[in-house]
Amino acid sequence: MSVHAATKTLARTMCLALVCAMIGVTAASAQQTVTACPTEAGPKTAQTLRCSDGLVIIAEDGAKFALQGRDQQGHVSSVDLQSKALLLDAPTQPGKNRFRVTTPQAIAAVRGTKWAVDVQGTRTSVLVLKGQVAVGRPGDTRQAMLGPGEGVDVDPGTEPLVVKRWAQARVDALLARLGQ
Repeated sequence: MSVHAATKTLARTMCLALVCAMIGVTAASAQQTVTACPTEAGPKTAQTLRCSDGLVIIAEDGAKFALQGRDQQGHVSSVDLQSKALLLDAPTQPGKNRFRVTTPQAIAAVRGTKWAVDVQGTRTSVLVLKGQVAVGRPGDTRQAMLGPGEGVDVDPGTEPLVVKRWAQARVDALLARLGQ
């Protein structure tokens, strides 16, 4: 193994260890479930978290996020995303509960769907692949409702959110970053 390959392997291992530490995963055999959301390496170094309640989160390499709101069974009710992109597949929540992703610019809440959230600088972009997602700014009661193929870019400010059908090239580029 070359020095470059060994360094790259060490860097990946350290990165995975940091991600595991952030979400509470400890080293264990592949057969053991040590957390409600164990991680696995995905294509192009994206990380996939498969939670015991059916929630699947695919994180772009280098994404900064934290799982939030765990209940007694360890189920995650929200994610705080600070940078880069996540692809989420959230099962229907019981009752009126909604899974949500919060970013510096937006809150995206759903009952059960598949969608992506991308934070780049001062903009959050949300794309719905399946189901519906309500998107609004923190502290603002106005929301935009997105359906499959629709997206919204949320910038700082108070302007109404504009829902648009995303061009296939934009959808493909975002999904490629997530190894899809």
